[in-house]
Amino acid sequence: MDYIVNTLDNLVHQTAFMNLTWGNYLMIIVALVFMYLAIAKEFEPLLLVPISFGMLLVNIYPDIMAAPTATANGGLLYYFFQLDEWAILPSLIFMGVGAMTDFGPLIASPSSFLMGAAAQFGIFAAYFGAIALGFNGKAAAAISIIGGADGPTSIFLCSKLGQTELLGPIAVAAYSYMSLVPIIQPPIMKLFTSEKDKKIRMKQLRPVSKLEKILFPIVVTIVVCLLLPTTAPLVGMLMLGNLFRECGVVRQLTETASNALMYIVVILLGTSVGATTSAEAFLNVTTLKIVALGLVAFSFGTFAGVMFGQIMKIATGGKVNPLIGSAGVSAVPMAARVSQKVGSEYDPSNFLLMHAMGPNVAGVIGTAVVAGVFMAVFGIV
Repeated sequence: MDYIVNTLDNLVHQTAFMNLTWGNYLMIIVALVFMYLAIAKEFEPLLLVPISFGMLLVNIYPDIMAAPTATANGGLLYYFFQLDEWAILPSLIFMGVGAMTDFGPLIASPSSFLMGAAAQFGIFAAYFGAIALGFNGKAAAAISIIGGADGPTSIFLCSKLGQTELLGPIAVAAYSYMSLVPIIQPPIMKLFTSEKDKKIRMKQLRPVSKLEKILFPIVVTIVVCLLLPTTAPLVGMLMLGNLFRECGVVRQLTETASNALMYIVVILLGTSVGATTSAEAFLNVTTLKIVALGLVAFSFGTFAGVMFGQIMKIATGGKVNPLIGSAGVSAVPMAARVSQKVGSEYDPSNFLLMHAMGPNVAGVIGTAVVAGVFMAVFGIV
């Protein structure tokens, strides 16, 4: 009888119910909400499904993120997370993005670089805001990059600056705001543009030659990496992927980088990022500050992009629709689609998507460059 009682007692104490805190249960609810948004509302499901599931796993079984010891191996997701810390997964994501992205709209309209640059002001707004809230310089820089709406760059910079204790909240905030682009951006875009602005029709972009498309990734890599060598892992991989796409002689590499490899990396990165959100690490005042600063950064970046779009409108005599400036945040291609959606609400036949893709892909490069600037400022090599 004692044997049966002891066995049942051991079984009961091995269940997660005996070991979880109220914080774990709260994070499980948050994970389920993220799953709902991803599946029912289709808010960036490729990102939110693995992130939310990683969040669910770590709060049911915290040891899945346990570091290895002399007597025990580490948890499964711990090893996934090491690839984040070593900046391997973010760099591979950039290669996949490059292989999927057409830089033609940016080449056809180089002024798009300016709108992409303007949208990066959200990063600097968040940086000084983080300093004001008591974060040190490196932590403030890692937090502020959320304003670029670029999850891989946020993870990359956070790891390079040695702020791995903040990586979970920063990555979740960055990816969450990326998925919420269709909700956050439209009110800001509508508030700072008139109905006449929203109906501006832009001239069709000029055709871009194959030679231009091949030279673009090569020239950008040389120029950016000579100026900011620390951006090579991100900018270099982004442009390598794009060269695969445009050179026309490595179709297999293009397909692998933009499909199989890309989605394998998304699974590894998403689940490991979600697994950093244990209740102990996530439920604190610091996390709330990071989430708030991320929203400020993203909103200010959208605002700055729209305002520079207004400047471009005036400078060109009304030939630029300022709505496309909001796409300067680097949530590709979601932000460009939002520009198209808002514009079509006022003129269903107005096609802004390709024009918005210029600032959008410029924003990807711009966010990586800002990350390189921060690394240079803090002496990271």
